[in-house]
Amino acid sequence: MDDETWMARALALAGEAADRGEVPVGAVVVGADGVLLGEGANQPIAGHDPTAHAEIMALRAACARAGNYRLPGATLYVTLEPCVMCMGAMLHARLARVVYGAADPKTGACGGVLDLPGYTQLNHQTRVEGGVLAQACGDTLRAFFRARRGKRAEGVVTGTEAPPQ
Repeated sequence: MDDETWMARALALAGEAADRGEVPVGAVVVGADGVLLGEGANQPIAGHDPTAHAEIMALRAACARAGNYRLPGATLYVTLEPCVMCMGAMLHARLARVVYGAADPKTGACGGVLDLPGYTQLNHQTRVEGGVLAQACGDTLRAFFRARRGKRAEGVVTGTEAPPQ
């Protein structure tokens, strides 16, 4: 399968996260042989776990299936540019490649705010490519936040906002 096909699967997972009230981010890990190793969607709200980003969930599943914490030759597809935590985990997993959809100018660690993979001092280099199905990935996020802002304006509590201070 090609990059767009795998990103479409990640987008479907992002939709599932949105349906549960989570920020719609989905991720899949594909082995060097083209076989799906793991997938995940955002779930930090439901799991009360700030590390439960889609990428981390997909990495956990892939590593469990591979029986190894390293995934040489694997590619991770994610709908949003990874944050520092997720990109750090991907570097530790020794992924060959990370492919993301929408750029994240606020927390992205692949050029958005930082360029973590660009640090040649790190002991592993992972190739990063962005912009695959970027419009669809960005539209999914924009629609989610637009709906959330609308609910707040109407005074509807969704359970995904922080409690009032």
